[in-house]
Amino acid sequence: MPLAFADPSAPSRPVHVVASEALADWRATQPEPVRAWLAATGFEASLGELRLVPSTEGGIAAAVVGFGTARSRARSRFGLARGLAALPEGDWHLEGDLSPAEAAEAALGWLLSGYAFTRYKAAGAVKARLKLPAGCDGARLLAMAEAEVLTRDLINTPASDMGPQELEQAFLALADRFGAETMAIRGDKLIERNFPMIHAVGRASPREPRLLEMRWGERGPRLTLVGKGVCFDTGGLDIKPSSGMLLMKKDMGGAATVMGLAQMIMAIDLPVRLRVLVPAVENAISGNAMRPRDILTSRKGLTVEVNNTDAEGRLILADALALADEERADLIVSMATLTGAARVAVGPDLAPFYTDDEALAAALQAAAAPACDPVWRMPFWEPYEPLIEPGIADLDNAPSGGFAGSITAALFLRRFVANPRYMHFDIYGHTPSDAPARPKGGVGQGARALFTALPQMLGL
Repeated sequence: MPLAFADPSAPSRPVHVVASEALADWRATQPEPVRAWLAATGFEASLGELRLVPSTEGGIAAAVVGFGTARSRARSRFGLARGLAALPEGDWHLEGDLSPAEAAEAALGWLLSGYAFTRYKAAGAVKARLKLPAGCDGARLLAMAEAEVLTRDLINTPASDMGPQELEQAFLALADRFGAETMAIRGDKLIERNFPMIHAVGRASPREPRLLEMRWGERGPRLTLVGKGVCFDTGGLDIKPSSGMLLMKKDMGGAATVMGLAQMIMAIDLPVRLRVLVPAVENAISGNAMRPRDILTSRKGLTVEVNNTDAEGRLILADALALADEERADLIVSMATLTGAARVAVGPDLAPFYTDDEALAAALQAAAAPACDPVWRMPFWEPYEPLIEPGIADLDNAPSGGFAGSITAALFLRRFVANPRYMHFDIYGHTPSDAPARPKGGVGQGARALFTALPQMLGL
């Protein structure tokens, strides 16, 4: 079902949004039957708590949704969405003392609450319709929500139906929708075109590795997005345990997220010259799989000792980043489900990012809260550089010791980008349990924050 707000001219019922501290005063303004009903049902206006107010005719006259306390709101994203998602069929509009940012979060949360992954199992359609709150930019909200649907669908699709070829098809469909130009290099052509590490990672699979490229826009600053597209990760010869493979369909979450971000940019016609690069592979096992302690020569010419075949994402990103860096860009961004260390550091909800550019970091951090897309800055800690230098080659893809795994991976990637305006995201791409507006499963991270920050980052 397409995402949409209700017709602004249609009759609608009110959804009263009431904070806990304002409940007594608001309730005093209501008719006695409403006061009695709320008291009888124990309504306390906790965040997302919903009550349907009956009409005298036996129908539903209105709804009341709790806005909780400042503390409860700080501890939850899209808290109102829990109540809004439970509204019954019909058109509704928000009423209450909401700031523009709070109203926008409520509207975006309602849109995202309508998501369901329906490729293999039908889900009931959302029957409630919410009007766009006054002062909100509906086009931007819809662009963000529709892009998130794309990202979630891509991540949620199992590898049986989302291999490198299927990811390419989704990539081409996105480009075709917005009239973007595309190019794909597949299989042994990667060797001929000097992408040796993308080829090395993907050559063991019968599903050909490939590098996908999209270009869109003819004016404005140059923005290059690079997304890790490991469609399934067995770990290679350093094979994962079975439990470690259960979520590996999401190892192309970086690719899915940059594709979602690209869709946002193109949907609102942001004045940039956009380039999207996705190395798409399956890290499988066969007789020609790369081996531990193999040494690969990258596109940039740096040699890499493969000390763990399960640290393959940085290898394919390195070749793609080297290509990105060959063309001067005003900003290069890489996104990848890269390390478990990042999850240990910040958990599944935060998107850690790295950059040496203070202005870029400040713009992103300022945009994160309005976009309802939390991020956390991590350091390119240069004293750890020796950890990624094995001695026998220029770089080590998996330093021993187990410390600072996300940082050493980020430092590895930075070796392939000379452009100082570079940002790297080490995302999770998965919600481990149901949350308001975020059902368990694939999820985009960092894209909305970047989308919101881009005008400041690029001087638009």
